[in-house]
Amino acid sequence: MIAQVLVEGLILGLLLMGICAFGIRNGAVGMVHLYHQDVKDRCVELGLTTHEKISKNSKLFKTICVPGYVLYVLICVYGVNGAKGFQEGFWQLFVILSVMNLMDRFLVDGWWVGHTKAWIIPGTEEFRPYITGEDKRKKWIMGTIGMAVISAVLAGIAALVMH
Repeated sequence: MIAQVLVEGLILGLLLMGICAFGIRNGAVGMVHLYHQDVKDRCVELGLTTHEKISKNSKLFKTICVPGYVLYVLICVYGVNGAKGFQEGFWQLFVILSVMNLMDRFLVDGWWVGHTKAWIIPGTEEFRPYITGEDKRKKWIMGTIGMAVISAVLAGIAALVMH
């Protein structure tokens, strides 16, 4: 079962990377809503986008991705894997989300954004690194604690609904 849950986490991580790749298909400015405000403002100053487009893309990202990820993990854990109750659901949810979080930290933030040119927006290079040390600390803490909290909430809701 652990191998299956790990694979489900890898698939979710690949889905995240696919969404990012789609978002930057015409340049990193397509995902500028993930950057700091100074980068967003510079992109607007340079005429690369507008605050309205940034806001729209941010809302679209949140309204599609977050529910999509939640639906995916719930289907995997309770539909495919047949988890019963809180404990069984919690550990599977936590592993799947943690694998995705690790892929996001190491592959997306660490390698893709940090060491390739794919996420560089011309005219904003002085704001690099786009993901600062402080950002990384926050993402590690929130990613770890956040995934545990999300897993507990989802497992709790599923346990109540299934009871």
